[in-house]
Amino acid sequence: MSQRPNVLFICTDQQRGDSMGCTGADWAVTPNLDQFAAEGALFRNCYVQNPVCSPSRASLFTGKYPSNHGLYANGVPLPADQHMFTRTLADAGYDCGMIGKQHLAPCDTWRTEPRRDDGYRVFEWAHGPNHRALENDYHRWLRKMHPDIYQGIFPDTGANENTEYSNQSRTGTPIDHVPKEAHYSHWVAERAIDFIETDRTEPFFLMANFFDPHHSFGAPQEFRDMIDADAIPEPNTKVGELDEKPAAHHAYSAKSYGGTAPGFQDYTSEEIKEIRAQYWAMNALIDYEIGRILAALDASGQAKNTLVVFTSDHGEMLGNHQQLLKGPQLYDDLARVPLIMRWPDRFQPETEVAELVQWIDLPATLLQAAGCATGNGVQGRSLLPLASGDNVAWRSWAICEYRDSGFACDPQIMTTMLRQGDWKLIIWHGEPACGSTRDGELYDLARDPGELQNLFHDPEHFAQRAKMKALLLDVFVHVEDASAPQKRIW
Repeated sequence: MSQRPNVLFICTDQQRGDSMGCTGADWAVTPNLDQFAAEGALFRNCYVQNPVCSPSRASLFTGKYPSNHGLYANGVPLPADQHMFTRTLADAGYDCGMIGKQHLAPCDTWRTEPRRDDGYRVFEWAHGPNHRALENDYHRWLRKMHPDIYQGIFPDTGANENTEYSNQSRTGTPIDHVPKEAHYSHWVAERAIDFIETDRTEPFFLMANFFDPHHSFGAPQEFRDMIDADAIPEPNTKVGELDEKPAAHHAYSAKSYGGTAPGFQDYTSEEIKEIRAQYWAMNALIDYEIGRILAALDASGQAKNTLVVFTSDHGEMLGNHQQLLKGPQLYDDLARVPLIMRWPDRFQPETEVAELVQWIDLPATLLQAAGCATGNGVQGRSLLPLASGDNVAWRSWAICEYRDSGFACDPQIMTTMLRQGDWKLIIWHGEPACGSTRDGELYDLARDPGELQNLFHDPEHFAQRAKMKALLLDVFVHVEDASAPQKRIW
């Protein structure tokens, strides 16, 4: 067996950083992920670089901030000159595969997401369970394995519903509630297990991409039955909260996705309660399927030589702050995600990492584990020293950028988050960046971890606001792409 480790990268979509038992959700049914965290390194403060799917995933694959890789919004293809770390792994002899959602290009078509120079030998793509593309590999599997279920849900092959159907749904769609044996999450696990069990002499990299717990909010009944809705706290908010926040918070409370989808205010309190229960039911299903994948890895004899990473591309508002889904809001509900890494004999069990880490750090981490150079332009740092418990100097800040990245608004909305220590600054940009009114948010997370008290306009905190603004200016300069080599002195 190769001494270079296999890499199993498990990614969910829209999973909050606090969604598991090991991260504070006592009501969650996540025994496999909780055990997985106990066996490796649990990162308490991992921030994505954008709160929307495509820009965030582009930062993952390139190791760059959105302002540098160019995929600033859903529907924008990743520029052809941007290098994916999976290509580097393939060139180094790794057998690479991708199963599920990737979303580095527009996907609202009948065709598959365009392939890039990605290095994958196996590319089994399905943007989501309702996406009617002809090359949806989940639908191919479903037609073969469960033809009656497929025909009952998708009888009309002439309609291209795609994901807008899910965006408009209020209580889940039929495909979300199928028995687990026919579910998208089960398909991801089945195909991941087949990939792991493939005979090979070279190390492998596999990215298993789950679509859940992305809306619409629905899960197989057996997993909904596991969740006690009464045990889940009510949404985190307070009376009059929206009046203390930038004006767009009102609009996103009324309607989600820039006015294109039902908003928090369209639901009764009982419906919000059920949405939250369904969300944790989806997480319970994911946990079950990840347990199957990890069991297969162990049974194959490869677990000891495999670096396993679990994370998500962004979070979900889930009714907190009187908001649903995702958008320009940069609360921790959206910007902070789970991150667990396990590598036997390298990471001690029950390791916890408190440092502020970012999604751009993951490519450097995986490439170092594989013995590969990170390459020019990668802006993140390897997390292996932190996961190994080494005493290393680390950056004190994390940022997240939204550049009209979701459903377009008029005027455009652009926001930037900076966290340093217990302080968090969110700038709602104005002219000349966009036509919105300039405003901001400032939170003391030590005293207000729920981000309920906006201190941005509080005179007693003007000095702290100015300090954070000055730091943000320096961070903007720091994250500029300065990767082109200087060949001569002039």
